[in-house]
Amino acid sequence: MNQAKKVVALVPMRHHSVRVPGKNYKIIAGKPLFHHILTTLQNCPEISQIVVDTDSEDIIEGIQKDYPNVMVINRPNYLTADTVPMNEILMYDTEIVPADLYIQTHSTNPLLKSETISSAIQTLIQNIPAYDSLFSVTRQQTRYWDNLSRPINHNPAILIRTQDLPPIYEENSCIYVFTRETLKNKRNRIGERPYLFEIERSEAFDIDEELDFLLADLMLKHRAQTGQG
Repeated sequence: MNQAKKVVALVPMRHHSVRVPGKNYKIIAGKPLFHHILTTLQNCPEISQIVVDTDSEDIIEGIQKDYPNVMVINRPNYLTADTVPMNEILMYDTEIVPADLYIQTHSTNPLLKSETISSAIQTLIQNIPAYDSLFSVTRQQTRYWDNLSRPINHNPAILIRTQDLPPIYEENSCIYVFTRETLKNKRNRIGERPYLFEIERSEAFDIDEELDFLLADLMLKHRAQTGQG
C-alpha cells in the first residue's frame, strides 16, 4: 500500500476515571481535556474521519456542540469496564468504521502536535510493507536496573556518560498506526514488524494522575503564551 485512501483517527474516551475524576472532560488550559486532541487531529490533512468511542453523555454533548464533524460511537456496556483491553474496543470500532489505515491516540495526550501525527501517518504509509504498524516511543538514556538489582542497559564497572548509553525506547501510548488486518490477526495494535516512531519528550505526555494534569496544564499555557501551539 503506497498511499492510504482513507485514514480514520480513533479516540476512545471513558466517562469514568479512577485517578483523576472526570479526567477526559475536566478543564485544562481553558477547555475540556478532550478538546485539545480533537482540535489537533482536525488539523491533520491525512485524516479523513475522526471517531470518538465513548460511554459519556458529557463528552457526546460536547462533541455535538463543538465538533459536529466528529463521529461518535456509543460504547456498548460489555466494553465499558476498566479491565476491557483497548484492543477489543478497537476491534469493535474498526468493524463499524472501515478504513485503509487507523491512527489511535488518547484525549490524555493533549501536548501532541498535528505535524507529529501527520509525520507518523506518512512514515508508515511510505514504509509498508516493510513495516505493518507504527507506535510512538520516547528515547531514554539513563541507568536502568531491574527489581533484582541487575543493570539493564549499562555496566556499573564502566561509568560512561548517560548520553553515551545505548538508548532504550519507552512505548508512550501517544500514537498507534495500524491496519484492520494487523489488528484482527494479532488482536493487537502492534504488528509483527512495527516501526518505532520517536517523538519529543515535550509531546510524549500522557495524563494518568493529578500531578500529570497539573504539569500538562502549565505546559499548554506556556505554549499558548509563547506561540508554540
